Amino acid sequence: MGQPGHAVVIGGGIGGLTAAVALHQRGLRVSVLERARSLEPVGAAISLAPNSLRALDVIGLGDEIRDLAAWSGDGGLRSPKGRWLSRSSAEAAARRFGGPLVLLHRATLIERLAALLPAGAVRTDAAATLVDSGGPGRAARVATADGELEADLVVGADGIRSAVRGTLFPHHPGAVYSGWTTWRVVIPVPGARFTSHETWGPGRIWGTHPLKDGRVYAYAGATTPAGGRAPDDEKSELLRLFGDWHDPIPAVLAAVRPEDVLRHDVHHIADPLPAYHHGRVALLGDAAHAMTPSLGQGGNQAIEDAVVLAHHCDELAAYTAARRPRTTAIARQAVKVSRLSLMSSRTGLAVRDTAMRLLSPAGPALFLRGFDGIADWRPPQTGAVCSEQTPAGNG
Repeated sequence: MGQPGHAVVIGGGIGGLTAAVALHQRGLRVSVLERARSLEPVGAAISLAPNSLRALDVIGLGDEIRDLAAWSGDGGLRSPKGRWLSRSSAEAAARRFGGPLVLLHRATLIERLAALLPAGAVRTDAAATLVDSGGPGRAARVATADGELEADLVVGADGIRSAVRGTLFPHHPGAVYSGWTTWRVVIPVPGARFTSHETWGPGRIWGTHPLKDGRVYAYAGATTPAGGRAPDDEKSELLRLFGDWHDPIPAVLAAVRPEDVLRHDVHHIADPLPAYHHGRVALLGDAAHAMTPSLGQGGNQAIEDAVVLAHHCDELAAYTAARRPRTTAIARQAVKVSRLSLMSSRTGLAVRDTAMRLLSPAGPALFLRGFDGIADWRPPQTGAVCSEQTPAGNG
């Protein structure tokens, strides 16, 4: 194995690129292998809470991302008729968690992360297969179309259907359907003026947020059988489900073209993995702990994983110990929030909405209380560079 140590990252999404940057800054030579033909992400926008922004501070990117963001925490929860159930503000978020909640396009974050890597570190159109997870005194091996690569560390950042996870833990059931599907759009909506919000209705949710470039990010969710598709097109489906909800939802839908809409069923890992590493291989992000988007923490936790992995790159068992309990708890909390937000019982809805209206004036909005123990996380202090030959750790 060469000098300095070599890390191979399988997957060029937000978590994989953050890990590559953090490992590069710890002294490792990094190779990012992305099977897609470009780094342009599938998806729309990403919300970043103070926890992931602090993680980005570790690699020197936090302030730049904060400056790029349009939304800084103002908003709250509404009913389909527009009544505010719970409200919050950027100032309240900053006081509670020591920083803002922000929103930006995923492509912007991907671009900024990739710019921090050496030329040639990222290879697109480069499918990769884990051949050997390695062990004490033995490198891990990754197969590509151009031959095998040896690595002191392999990072499995290959998403919710992770092949790396399947190789490490072949008997694990993997991700399962959560019971609901999502739609997302990022579009210009001329003249739209609104406060960021999420709206909870019977078995449905909608969110609308402005981006700094003038576009609007909107997302929706609804309980539905897996694999469903609209009989005509997904814009028509959104109109059927949300067309009579409060402003600015009708204006956003009027600006949507059918081809603008992304629809994906929501899957999550319900049965936690026994570990996030094996041999010289570590998993992060959706590959390790795919969660429902109810807390907006999927990408945030991948960013946390990345900097913690770089901190523990010499002892992967310590990485598992640091990340598995936290991400498991957050994933379970996200499931609880999705059940609450997608409730369909008429009685349950009345009790839920009344409770939110009554509780919100008495203290921090429900919107913020849901981030207690999450957004106040702080990254470990990075020490010396990774050793030239990364120990495999336990597993």
